[in-house]
Amino acid sequence: MEIVGELINASRKAIRPLIENQDAEGIIEIARKQVEGGADYIDVNAGVFIKEEPEYLRWLVETVQSEFDIPCCIDSPNPVAIEEALKVHKGIPMINSISLEKDRYANIMPLVEAAECKVIALCMDDTGMPETKDQRMAVAEPLINELVKKGVKPDNIYVDPLVQPVGTDDKYGLEFLNTIEALKREYPETHHMCGLSNISFDLPKRKFVNRVFMIMAIAKGLDGAILDPTDKQMIASIVTAETLMGRDKYCEKYLKAYRDGVLAP
Repeated sequence: MEIVGELINASRKAIRPLIENQDAEGIIEIARKQVEGGADYIDVNAGVFIKEEPEYLRWLVETVQSEFDIPCCIDSPNPVAIEEALKVHKGIPMINSISLEKDRYANIMPLVEAAECKVIALCMDDTGMPETKDQRMAVAEPLINELVKKGVKPDNIYVDPLVQPVGTDDKYGLEFLNTIEALKREYPETHHMCGLSNISFDLPKRKFVNRVFMIMAIAKGLDGAILDPTDKQMIASIVTAETLMGRDKYCEKYLKAYRDGVLAP
């Protein structure tokens, strides 16, 4: 499971002032907690700052990587902001995200072509948010094919089937899970990535819903998620589920998590 730490996002009340005041120590501390929690990427988002976004996104990448040898997930629909962040990024970044929406595709694809990167591919086009497995797959197929034609390796493509709140429609959870299963079957060389916590929006005890849904998604083949890696019970659920699904040779990751105290109640 590849984990993208979601906490450095300007839409969060605690994070916005850190970015606005360029509080490097504050940002580094948030990044540290996520790295220690097991993040493979640190998501950086400065989207609430319309004019300053390119400057702030570049600063976030520089700040995180000044302290940690970890790639960033550059989270913006703004090609100028992404380009600025890519200029200073060390290693192979992840771009979040591209879709088949005409404007987004036209703006982001040149950046994906120009840089060696991993890219999150949203199952969305100009018709709107998909609701069923078939609607998601109808977007995933041409989007994956276009990315491959442009030279993106399948192993660098992370398809996001877009989680929608089960409180809005009781079929949304099942449709997402069925999509993961279909993607795993039809495009086994690609990966998945999603903001899984959307499933519990507007429900009580959201973390409980998120953890159970994560286990179900791993059983279907999910291998990436954008989440809070400081949630030890979520990480424990991921480690255990992956062990039970045969993704943990000799239970090495499970035993390491036990020794590290990750499985503590």
